[in-house]
Amino acid sequence: MFFLRKPNLERLPVAMSGVRMGERVLQIGVDDASLVGAIAAKVGLSGHAAIAVADDRQAARARSGAAAAGALADVQTTTHAALPFADEAFDVVVLHAAAIADVFSPLGAPLLHDSRRVLRAGGRIVVIEGRGHGWFGRERSTLVPDPVGALQALTTAGFRAARLLAEREGYRFLEAVKSQQP
Repeated sequence: MFFLRKPNLERLPVAMSGVRMGERVLQIGVDDASLVGAIAAKVGLSGHAAIAVADDRQAARARSGAAAAGALADVQTTTHAALPFADEAFDVVVLHAAAIADVFSPLGAPLLHDSRRVLRAGGRIVVIEGRGHGWFGRERSTLVPDPVGALQALTTAGFRAARLLAEREGYRFLEAVKSQQP
């Protein structure tokens, strides 16, 4: 007799983010606090997890998610166009769907440029678009209908090798790399 396990949907985004122990990771936005916490926990005590959010409500959600996952996280409330971190301070930047409503439009270009500034040369930016819950717990999709515009926005912001990693179980994962040259 065997039992089918319900898939742990938090594992998919964490695995697809490619975050590893010891890395310096900046997450921007909070869609699902438990996902933010799971990614923050992945870096362990040898890494550094930072989370940039737009307001105090999101900061409280990010802190709650990190605490539930047993992770230490530096949560900063800031405008996304002016991230309060040093140049090349992170190995990976993870953009959550909550932060990308306008990021792939001309209004969001400053966030992509500042994300590139805080990312080390050769570092990665990962965009996680996915499910959320609307009113009364009904599932809603936060997926942008066409990822081509998102990939173009990443390229325009100075990232290279922008690509769609996967669309699976209601999530979409995009990735790009900061080039070694300025």
